[in-house]
Amino acid sequence: MTKKWSFKLTPTRKILIALVIMSLILAIYRLATGLGISTNLNDKWPWGLWIGFDLTAVALAGAGYSICFLVHVLHIERFKIIARRALLFSFLGYIFVLATLILEIGRWDNFWRPFISWGIHSPMFEVYMCISVYTFIQLIEFAEIFVQKFSLTWYRRIEKVMPVVVILGALLPFGHQASLGAIYLIVPHKLHPLWWSSLLPWFFLITSFFVGPAIGAIEALWSGKIFNSNVNIKILRSLIRISGGIMVAYLALKVFDLINRNAFQYLFTGGLESSMFLLEMVAGIILPVVICFSPWGTTKTGMVTFGILTVSGVVLRGQDIPLPVLNGE
Repeated sequence: MTKKWSFKLTPTRKILIALVIMSLILAIYRLATGLGISTNLNDKWPWGLWIGFDLTAVALAGAGYSICFLVHVLHIERFKIIARRALLFSFLGYIFVLATLILEIGRWDNFWRPFISWGIHSPMFEVYMCISVYTFIQLIEFAEIFVQKFSLTWYRRIEKVMPVVVILGALLPFGHQASLGAIYLIVPHKLHPLWWSSLLPWFFLITSFFVGPAIGAIEALWSGKIFNSNVNIKILRSLIRISGGIMVAYLALKVFDLINRNAFQYLFTGGLESSMFLLEMVAGIILPVVICFSPWGTTKTGMVTFGILTVSGVVLRGQDIPLPVLNGE
């Protein structure tokens, strides 16, 4: 007997519904009144703290492409059980990013223009196109799951193109993740030397890749506990080891970059930027790496802690970088 679906209004759901309603009202107000009035931004101060949330959302949404790259491009089949979970998280994240991009551009009614007027010299054009195409690809990937239960004919048609779709879906985000870092290359005098680097595109790309397995591990452990669908713990251990290994490489590249640019001198100055950078590195990189390769990292609690610290580090990094930009003249 099929269990009847029900929707109970719990306190948490009531809060979430209230937030959605409030957000819709604010979005309508922004679209109706314009960007300047609703945000108080202008040509001198064109960026706000919201840019940090954009960067964070895009980076965290990389969970889908990083794990799918491991499964479908590198053919590490044991992670296949995590791939669909990561794709769902990624799909929701990119829908949020696309909606946010429409709200953030001054003439939101011109959101379609990049498709016919190609700004090939703009990193934002590459970001917009890649995110748009990648979201469409994810829609095809979910269509395969959806039509499987309703139409065998359509399922077979979609299944034929899935190898190409999945590979494109795993590779496309490499472009826009790096391009987001490239945007900051145009403001070398507004971004603090601890953050500004010619390697920023690589830093953004590497960050988005190692956070994917961390999110996949958290989701698998928490959803497994709630829905009683546990994933083999050995698979999750292997997954976070990959994430930890990439983080070690990221840390080494970061230290090399600081020394090479003679920016290491700013590391212990004691100011806001120095303190935030150290917090970002210690809490978001060094501690997760220590946990990952310690005996504690083989336990469920250790893996969840690793994932939370890694995700928190990426969130903190997304909020840290815009602050020096806002302080510049």
